[in-house]
Amino acid sequence: VAKLCVCDLLVAQCDVNCCCDPDCSAAEFSLFTTCSVPVVTGDSRLCSQKAAIYSLDVEANPPERIFKLIDHINPNVFCIHTANYKQALSFASPETPTSENFDQLLKQFGSATFSTEFDSWNVNPDSQISSDANGTYRYEYGVPIQTVDAFVRLPSPVVSSWCSDANPAGFLVNQATKCSRLVSVEKCSTIQAVSMLFYINSSILAVPKSSQMVNITVQSIVVQSLNGIRTLLDSNEVLRLPAILDELCINIVLGVSYHITYTQAGEIIEAAASFVLGAITKETLSIQQSFEISFTQVNTKPVPLSGNPGYVVGLPVRAGFRPQGYPLPSTDKYGQLTILQSTSNQDCLAAAGARTPVLFGYNMISGCKLRITAAMECQLLALTLLDLLKGQNFPDYVASFGNSQAQDVLDWVPITHLHISDQSSCQIPVSLEIEVQWTKYGSLVNPQARIVNVTATVTTATLNQLPSGRERIVPITSSVVFTDISSPAEPGYKARPTINVKLPFDFFFPFV
Repeated sequence: VAKLCVCDLLVAQCDVNCCCDPDCSAAEFSLFTTCSVPVVTGDSRLCSQKAAIYSLDVEANPPERIFKLIDHINPNVFCIHTANYKQALSFASPETPTSENFDQLLKQFGSATFSTEFDSWNVNPDSQISSDANGTYRYEYGVPIQTVDAFVRLPSPVVSSWCSDANPAGFLVNQATKCSRLVSVEKCSTIQAVSMLFYINSSILAVPKSSQMVNITVQSIVVQSLNGIRTLLDSNEVLRLPAILDELCINIVLGVSYHITYTQAGEIIEAAASFVLGAITKETLSIQQSFEISFTQVNTKPVPLSGNPGYVVGLPVRAGFRPQGYPLPSTDKYGQLTILQSTSNQDCLAAAGARTPVLFGYNMISGCKLRITAAMECQLLALTLLDLLKGQNFPDYVASFGNSQAQDVLDWVPITHLHISDQSSCQIPVSLEIEVQWTKYGSLVNPQARIVNVTATVTTATLNQLPSGRERIVPITSSVVFTDISSPAEPGYKARPTINVKLPFDFFFPFV
């Protein structure tokens, strides 16, 4: 874009106020009053494009032109990330298979996946662009994690269920895939994709285009028997390669889990892999492999999600606090929404501290019994029961989505507290009712569960003075109710009428 100039109309002459005209000199730039074309960009459909910015510094003596080349980010959701298929700019007639080119076409397009420029993934760390030789590199979200020879492979199904090793692992993109692979006992030792060495033999580049490398260490090895029983090995230092043993092929890789540790500057400092190894018999034709990759920032603890983005039924409702002086809710692991956990003896004093997490979509009720005597003080008993119902640290916020981050303030719903009591001298809390209102959010094809309101209601009861030597049993309950408040169908909407007719037997003739 630095060479594009739409206002350059005169050949070998300087156009007035055309700041990008290469025919203009510094003396002519000093006579300009404004830039007729201040910004020159490339294809607007690209997600990231270069933009040439032209302006005039009128405070300088004499006035001079200012030129900047910046990266312009397209805010549109649907944009072209990489224009890697040059032939797409014009329609080309497909090559007709003949006896001469059939083998070449079969080699190029006969597999489950193919790419016209697959070699672009092969990264040579020694070849760097001269203009960026002194630049600072870092990994950004979604960028393939580079290795010495190519990239970190995360096999996945593409067209069919068969594994494709051409899927790169993206930085900070948590993935979990499953795919099938053809195997046989006779050739198991020669199949690279079922060997541990295939997944750890290449070092990861700490940052793109650098010489600093991070080795992939083996974190754990689990061996699975033919009947599915798994055993964790004590030592991870021994590299177990596929081998034939008594008509079996052992040490076949059934699963790989990568864990990457990175810094805030986008640098990878550690990489570990956990393996699940198994065995196959002569009757085995294919195996199913599973692959995962996760990321954790150094000196931080990973926060478990309860959906991505919407909540998943059965996963804990994520909650947090708003500490004084810190405007954002936190996602500490102890800040999840919990209720009282019932015990076998039903004794409230013995159940203090026993909590169970609130699971999304699960209506729950729990409780206990409290034995009250005449010697108990009302105020102390009320505080004890309130701590029993709400716990030591009752959260202030609930995440509206299962993947809400702490820095996204608008993604956190404040908990509304209600108090129902009688006007009397001694009131003790007897129940805590939590109502979680949620709605279906997003596409009708794949709606996501989103929490929009949470209300915590504490109900108290009057505690009358007991005669000396008398006792009273008070039930204490805690409950959670999930309410779907999704908008119903619009008024006046009528379903399509059902037509109950029978077609003639030859209606689709001659087709079946």
